[in-house]
Amino acid sequence: MQNFLSVLNYLYQPVSHRERSGLKVSKTRLLIAVLAVVAALVWVYALLFVGVAPSLVKTPVTIVVPATSKPRAQTEIERRLAAITLPAGFHIRLYAADVAGVRALSPGPPGLVFAGSRRHAGKVYALVDADGDFRAERIVTIASGLNAPSGVAYRDGALYVAEISRILRYDDIAARLDNPPEPVVVRDDFPTDEHHGRKFIRFAPDGYLYVPVGAPCNVCLRPDDQRFASITRMRPDGSDFSVFAHGVRNTVGFDWNPADGSLWFTDNGRDLLGDDIPPDELNAAHEEGQHFGFPFCHGRAHADPRFGRFGKCIDSEAPQAELQPHGAALGMRFYTATQFPAHYRGGIFFAQHGSWNRSVPVGYRLSFVAVRDGRAQRPEVFAQGWLRSANETWGRPVDVAVLGDGSLLLSDDAAGLVYRIHYQR
Repeated sequence: MQNFLSVLNYLYQPVSHRERSGLKVSKTRLLIAVLAVVAALVWVYALLFVGVAPSLVKTPVTIVVPATSKPRAQTEIERRLAAITLPAGFHIRLYAADVAGVRALSPGPPGLVFAGSRRHAGKVYALVDADGDFRAERIVTIASGLNAPSGVAYRDGALYVAEISRILRYDDIAARLDNPPEPVVVRDDFPTDEHHGRKFIRFAPDGYLYVPVGAPCNVCLRPDDQRFASITRMRPDGSDFSVFAHGVRNTVGFDWNPADGSLWFTDNGRDLLGDDIPPDELNAAHEEGQHFGFPFCHGRAHADPRFGRFGKCIDSEAPQAELQPHGAALGMRFYTATQFPAHYRGGIFFAQHGSWNRSVPVGYRLSFVAVRDGRAQRPEVFAQGWLRSANETWGRPVDVAVLGDGSLLLSDDAAGLVYRIHYQR
């Protein structure tokens, strides 16, 4: 930046002054100066509008993942899972391997779980456990070459898949795993922005499909399109589209409270305000049209230094719980089964994908928050051990799903694995 200011000072001087100072103007020097200005403008644009200055982007941890196609590698995975710490009576085992970039999970008929994936994989999977031993013996690729098909939702025999700008539907999919049908395009008019463009999707108890549209930036205002930083909903055929919740920066997980039908969701806080602010959020929407603060307010009372003057924290919905800053809270589910002890029933399990630019990494774990009388209690760590040191991790939890027997599935997009957590004294 100091060099940039020097260049500006040089350009600002009259030509005669530069010549008197012995600074000869040449095409080469002028070209260098112009390039410096352009580079500085790109830096400023990235910082203010995208939210990430190029020089600030860094990966604080190295992901070390074993191969999964050989028996020795399977043994290595089991060895690493043995180091995952859980409450007494809980056990974690491998459910599926070789599921590259696996993201959202959606249980289908018994013995079948559908999964989306990251952009680099571009695939939609079916995890097949035909013999009921809670270990998928077959991974079927239903679709490939898609644009970040992160979200999947199974309903009435059809699988809905969310790309960045489209919602697709694969009909009668359970009967056609080895010969998938051509997808029906439900909607193809979502924004094409890739920044926070991946979409977790889920059907509500009322039959509507809920689809988030993340903010296309670290922090910004986009009044030209009210869909940004929101959760939208529509009928299964794409009709009756509306924005359900506003001010939601980037939610990658939501579920409905079985006690009152309210929509609860995680939301990732903005970056570049330091290691410890702002928090991620766990929110609850009780009616359509509520605003949850972004970009004016973060957490319960953190006014944004740039956009805080345009809106007040008191005018937005406060989160049910403030979660670990930069922990990247993603997939979440209410636990409605009975296999786990009473403490966990009716509470929320949520995956923390892990920080990407914090000075000391955090997250990379599965957490839990009890819900009592409609209010979230203090979050607690449930499973951890994927972050092995300050600069090495072997996995990044993404999404959770409850199986019919009451056990819990957990996806890991870094390792390309899906785990099963069960309780047995």
